[in-house]
Amino acid sequence: MRIRTLVYYFREAFLSIFRNSWLSLAAVGTVTISLLILGCSLLLVVNTNQLADHLESSLEISAFLKDGLKDEEIRELNDKIRFLPGVVQVQLISKEQALEELRRSFGSRKEILDGLEGDNPLPDTFRIKTRRADQVVEVAQKVASMAGVENVRYGQGVVEKLVVVTHWVRVAGIGAMLLVGAAAVFLISTTIRLSVFARRREIGIMKYLGATNWFVRFPFLIEGMVLGLLGSLLAAVLVYTGYLSLVEHLARAMPFIPLVSDGQVLFSLLGGLVGLGLFIGALGSTISIHRFLNV
Repeated sequence: MRIRTLVYYFREAFLSIFRNSWLSLAAVGTVTISLLILGCSLLLVVNTNQLADHLESSLEISAFLKDGLKDEEIRELNDKIRFLPGVVQVQLISKEQALEELRRSFGSRKEILDGLEGDNPLPDTFRIKTRRADQVVEVAQKVASMAGVENVRYGQGVVEKLVVVTHWVRVAGIGAMLLVGAAAVFLISTTIRLSVFARRREIGIMKYLGATNWFVRFPFLIEGMVLGLLGSLLAAVLVYTGYLSLVEHLARAMPFIPLVSDGQVLFSLLGGLVGLGLFIGALGSTISIHRFLNV
């Protein structure tokens, strides 16, 4: 492609943007609003997943051991549990450690526990973590059936509900993101089609004069990409500044909520948003101009 031709394409694209300034502003506004909603939905899904992962990772199984087990028997139990499918961590808490933890939890009233050192009623305990939350119940049942284990606790009832809730939250988040994405493509395509429709006579004249389809298409393609890029950049800036402000506010008000603040994750997400705007602009132009080329 000659430089002169390329310059012509860009000149025509930018002339069209300025000539149809209201339609161009409408297209940029549509891209901005659509990608703004999509960006917020993406951040919601990413944070929901992180919150679900955080809740799931805090789940653990406590396996209380029978009194009088020998060290060798405890080591065998430890090995059996460690090699169960899904188990990622096994920690033995001796009855002395358990009593010390209980003292710390009592704080200023820890003297209530004085005198228990000689006859400690707390059992030795294995604290077990699994790779996924939905493996907790199965692992707990297997551990409970092992010889030497007195009792097992893992938040029965709560774990099952948490697994179901986090599963549906993730499904709903992905569903909402797909719906918003489809709506964004539809709105942007419709807006660019209006711009192409306003210039249908110009396109018809160019075709009658012998212009090739790509000669007619290129300026519209560049125009769509420029509008998509401007709209997506504006949306990315708004999403980024708004999200940082929200993170700062929530970090002070509710520090226990683990929001995503990793710069690499955020820039990847916003970069994807800008790339999507560019792609949607090009796609919208290609689809919109197609019917007017069949003259």
